[in-house]
Amino acid sequence: MKASADCPCGSGKPYAACCGPLHFGQFSAFTAEALMRSRYSAYVLKFEDYLLATWHPTTRPSELDIEADGTKWLGLAVRRHQQQDDSHATVEFVARYRIAGRGHRLHELSRFVREDGRWYYLDGDMLPA
Repeated sequence: MKASADCPCGSGKPYAACCGPLHFGQFSAFTAEALMRSRYSAYVLKFEDYLLATWHPTTRPSELDIEADGTKWLGLAVRRHQQQDDSHATVEFVARYRIAGRGHRLHELSRFVREDGRWYYLDGDMLPA
């Protein structure tokens, strides 16, 4: 992806000034929302290693195969970000995608936890589309 291209997370910022530095380990996400956006961008760009590294070890799958599923991600809308305390936050979002030409929406309330200064995706509840 070109550094000057808009970030897939929908922030309106260039990728190099948004999710890119997170993906390439230049720094960690400062908020759960920033981590969630970077994880969406990682799905778009098929960065499985980043997704696994930012998934909490207690809920992380042993592997992902996002290359083979044929998903084309179309857009992200963050509806709400709430920080419960210094180490817990939730992010509600809707992600649009297409599989085999058919459009879908993923509406989730995701839970995040911060450990040793880093945010991790813990799990989420699917909400009605």
